[in-house]
Amino acid sequence: MRVLLSVLATVGLLAQTPAPKVQEGPLRAHLAFLADDLLEGRGTGQRGAELTVRYLETQLQVLGLKPANGASYRQPVTLLGLKTLVDQSTLSFLGGGACATPKFGTDIVFGAGVARAEQTFDAPLVFVGFGIDAPEWRWDDYKGLDLRGKVLLMMVNEPAPTAEEPGLFDGPDLSRYGRWTTKLELAAKQGAAGVLLIHTTPSATYDWPVVRTGWSGERFSLAKGPVGTPIQGWVTEALARALVKQGGQDLDALRTKAQRRDFQPVALDLNLKGTLRSTVRTVDQFNVAGVVPGRDPALKDELVIYTAHWDHLGKGSALAVDTHPSQAPGHETDTIYNGAVDNASGCAALLAMTQAAIHAPARRSQMFLFVCAEEQGLLGSKAYAETPLWPLAKTAADLNLDSLNFVAPTRDISLAFGERSTLGELGAAVAKAVGLKVAASGPDTAGGYFRSDHYSFVQAGVPALSVGGGSEYLGADPKALQAKAAAFGPRYHQVTDEYDPTWDLRGMVQQAQFAFDLGQAVGNSATKPTFKVVK
Repeated sequence: MRVLLSVLATVGLLAQTPAPKVQEGPLRAHLAFLADDLLEGRGTGQRGAELTVRYLETQLQVLGLKPANGASYRQPVTLLGLKTLVDQSTLSFLGGGACATPKFGTDIVFGAGVARAEQTFDAPLVFVGFGIDAPEWRWDDYKGLDLRGKVLLMMVNEPAPTAEEPGLFDGPDLSRYGRWTTKLELAAKQGAAGVLLIHTTPSATYDWPVVRTGWSGERFSLAKGPVGTPIQGWVTEALARALVKQGGQDLDALRTKAQRRDFQPVALDLNLKGTLRSTVRTVDQFNVAGVVPGRDPALKDELVIYTAHWDHLGKGSALAVDTHPSQAPGHETDTIYNGAVDNASGCAALLAMTQAAIHAPARRSQMFLFVCAEEQGLLGSKAYAETPLWPLAKTAADLNLDSLNFVAPTRDISLAFGERSTLGELGAAVAKAVGLKVAASGPDTAGGYFRSDHYSFVQAGVPALSVGGGSEYLGADPKALQAKAAAFGPRYHQVTDEYDPTWDLRGMVQQAQFAFDLGQAVGNSATKPTFKVVK
């Protein structure tokens, strides 16, 4: 009740004294610059990353924010970088009287999970279903199998709910056990030699080109983080089907068995043999953060954080087809993954929000945090949560912005998983006060809850959510606007995610304004948000 009364009082104050407006002009200028070819896609460990960090810290300094890390706006994050030397690496699958050597990028992608420049393999393959060990669900795909020295072939996602257990693995929502990153971590802890994930578009929720792009360049992990398996990667469904057949089994039959608790791992008559050569290095990347101090002597030691990741996929080594209309005839190929929507939009919004915040300090202090290496597995936000620049116990909330609305203004705003903390109630009240409604949340089949930087804060005990754009577009032809939004799907993590100067940014401004209004509400509330028990 106390929290609810505080929410109502804070929102009432917001209605009486509206927050300063986020301006489109600065937002558009920042977006155009951050998505420009000059920054080379803001790739982790690349020259574009250095330019991006320098730009962000300069903007915070110009706007008058205080450095968040002593005298510096930067927080170093040391990463381990591994890149497969494709021309010097060969993997073959021997068994069933045959030898299959799939083509990297077309049939398979792989890389080292450990800091070794050269590795050789001669390891048996075992199909382990979904590769899940979840005691609370009484599910164990391994059944005590000794995994040491074996390469595990597994499906992504998780067993489907049944009529008897509609809530199995969080029902229609993907649980953490279904995330492929969780599967890799579990396999490494058990000493497996490698993991090969079977790709399908429905189970991964993205097409093979997204996988190929992500695994063709240098991949990163926290230098002091847990190590992976010696080799790990993905195979196409077609290759998986052929390999399982070569190994004396049928993939569809194995998939059916894997939907049951009594599934047993199946050894294939197949060995992975070959050599993996990689470049190995450590590199410092940087989170960038500035603070607007609070105005209330009793609350200024507490903090509201706004986050957006500044990195994207950078500059690739091979040309990719670019059908974006900005490409002139004869220049339809590109090597730069600009990441205009993902996530120059979030960074531009945060910079525009800082311009408003500096003129309207909240009772609590406000931090604008641009995190690195999100595309590599939320590494920048994980590093911040492990070594925070402000005590987590005094951090009220994190509001994250990632891939903003570039289509048009909407009637609604998204607060996915807001029900997991009182941030959802506060967000709904703020939305009502500014004439918006909260979009209904559908099933999280893609595991989006675990794939954005707010999750690092949730894991650290800080209420957090990502403020998403709405879908009820305002305009003469809403269906055409919805089609425009849907057309971004094939551009996700491709060279075609580029800035278009004809974009209507009113929806992006609306989303940024709402995030700022919600942050102001948290910053001015008498109480901090709290987690709720989700049934």
